[in-house]
Amino acid sequence: MRYFYTADEIRSAEAPLLASLPDGGLMRRAAFGLATAIARELGSVSGRTLCAIVGSGDNGGDALWAATFLCRRGAGVTAIPLNPERVHQKALAAFRSCGGRIVENLPATTDLVIDGVVGISGAGPLRANAAEIFEAVRQAGIPVVSVDLPSGVDVQTGAADGPHVTPALTVTFGGLKPIHALRDCGRVELIDIGLDLPPSNLVAFDVGDVAARWPVPGPQDDKYTQGVTGVLAGSATYPGAAVLSTGAAVAVTSGMVRYAGSAGQQVLSRWPEVIATTDHAMAGRVQAWVVGPGLGADETAFAALRFALDSDVPVIVDADALTMLAAHPDLLENRRAPTVLTPHAGEFARLAGSPPGADRVGATRRLADQLGVTVLLKGNVTVVAEPEGTVYLNATGQSWAATAGSGDVLSGIVGALLAAGLPPGEAAAAAAFVHARAADMSACDPGPAPVPTSASRILAHLRTALGSML
Repeated sequence: MRYFYTADEIRSAEAPLLASLPDGGLMRRAAFGLATAIARELGSVSGRTLCAIVGSGDNGGDALWAATFLCRRGAGVTAIPLNPERVHQKALAAFRSCGGRIVENLPATTDLVIDGVVGISGAGPLRANAAEIFEAVRQAGIPVVSVDLPSGVDVQTGAADGPHVTPALTVTFGGLKPIHALRDCGRVELIDIGLDLPPSNLVAFDVGDVAARWPVPGPQDDKYTQGVTGVLAGSATYPGAAVLSTGAAVAVTSGMVRYAGSAGQQVLSRWPEVIATTDHAMAGRVQAWVVGPGLGADETAFAALRFALDSDVPVIVDADALTMLAAHPDLLENRRAPTVLTPHAGEFARLAGSPPGADRVGATRRLADQLGVTVLLKGNVTVVAEPEGTVYLNATGQSWAATAGSGDVLSGIVGALLAAGLPPGEAAAAAAFVHARAADMSACDPGPAPVPTSASRILAHLRTALGSML
């Protein structure tokens, strides 16, 4: 499990160390870790040339101290102070004493740039002088190592509304920050500097976390005890949505899937193990309902949504059902069982009254709290927020899952995990993780080069994705 911390939480954890260590001790500890990471990035240090772009905060001091340590190992080092009067003076003195040179322009022979412009307290885009320097760095193709976070990007939201740094590597200290999941920071390396940080309520699953939670049948299990997933999806116009969502539920559980709707013939022709009926009232007992993919918004569809939300089992609401729910939020008022909503940005705007905006974590939290349900906001970084609880981030690093019908597959996975008894936040987060992994595998099969994928291909790779983890 990876935990993410706000700037205030990091500063609070640093305070006892700052009080107990000699002046500058914590900065040098962080800078030594930074220098070590840069050395690994370079492969060899002696004879290489580095330039530190230095701001006025502690990150500038970290960059200067790291350059000093690398200079002592044989690197040629220069620095460009963006505000010379406000540079960290002790770090600057150490930098000069080892032979480091202050320059005004980026040396042509530079092998690597250290971004020490803005720290976790900074905000806003790069100023004009810094933006000009980093544009020259980009054009020259010089790799950048950012200190703590890429300068010009908001640490809490990952938003960048102007010029900013795009590093090959970001080296951060003590604890990860939201930006490290919400924005492309290159590779992220976390340096332990001795902070005592408790678990936070902003987290991300790793493979081991998902594997530990994934329902695996035991010797005493049968098709009923593993969870029966009910699917209310599809219509004459969109029968494929029913095929995809039921297929996903079949693929990730060896229990039972019941389908109710007008696409039963298409579902059974693809998944003969599904038990299908046209009437949701006759579907039989289930442990969770999936409602919405391709359902339409007519009276029959609305009756299916009401039926699911009136039940006493977990429900995942997706696609057309979200549109109907946005017009009738009162359907949630007396609901006691877990509910998961899985909107994309447009559906989110209809539910919340406004788009998620730059602060996707904050917006998802607010909607979850407002409606009293778990909300999964789809995107390159999926955000799952529990009401008044944990927020899960799933950063895919790519957008292979952004294809028609992909959300129908995701809804089936979430429904199967809810039926198996996972808590709603964990079910949504684990489903998003496996869904993204299957999309990535789909794009890379066949051949080593990624190729365009589809919802059917993602569905076909679900078992492979699970097999690689369990």
